[in-house]
Amino acid sequence: MHDQNTGTQRAFGLSRRSLLRFGVGGAAAGLMAGCAAPQSTVTFRQQTDPAFRSPQSPSAGLTRRSAFYDEIYGAKPDELFPLPAIPYWEIDPIYLRQEVADPTGERPGSIVVDTSQRFLYLVRENGRAMRYGVGIGRQGFSWSGRAIVQWKKKWPTWTPPAEMIAREPELEKYSADNGGMQPGLDNPLGARALYIFQGGEDTLYRLHGSPEYQSIGKAVSSGCVRLINQDVCDLYDRVPAKTPILVR
Repeated sequence: MHDQNTGTQRAFGLSRRSLLRFGVGGAAAGLMAGCAAPQSTVTFRQQTDPAFRSPQSPSAGLTRRSAFYDEIYGAKPDELFPLPAIPYWEIDPIYLRQEVADPTGERPGSIVVDTSQRFLYLVRENGRAMRYGVGIGRQGFSWSGRAIVQWKKKWPTWTPPAEMIAREPELEKYSADNGGMQPGLDNPLGARALYIFQGGEDTLYRLHGSPEYQSIGKAVSSGCVRLINQDVCDLYDRVPAKTPILVR
């Protein structure tokens, strides 16, 4: 991915890494080529809310709506572009935001993305972590490695890289020369973006929001990690620049 904030058009390959203590197999690393094109158109308690059952499998679903999640995934009218409420009851509950026991072994304050399970963990103190469901890159458009959140931005501009425009010429109108795609509800970067650098170089990899809540838990984007807009707003408020990130 590329955007006008980075001023770079080159893809940057990250090395393969193993995430210790996750208990899952390694993941292939590749070149990240940009997020998916636009489509037309308090402390968190553990999972004890009686309004929904604890999920036991990917096929588990909510039995009814929860006042807790009504608040978390409700509309955000005070945003620059007001965010609509998310029908979270249509999402598998394992991907809803919740505090869990930390499975990563990383330092508190670290971000860990487990692409095989489609989870993003923000490691907290006392063996806990905030877990978010994510959508990840399609096979061939993902990478893994250690890096940092160089900076973050509210309502970012999106500029597809030259490689993506070559595959999808209709995106030329959003090229760097044309000023990119301006912020808004249809922008592929959503309400927030966290920009990932490794060794001082832009990886072109982003953690970002998306209005396409149905894509959470799936491999759909061109490399980046997408979250529900309400979730990326929450993550944005919790992490500073220079936060370490591990993607496997």
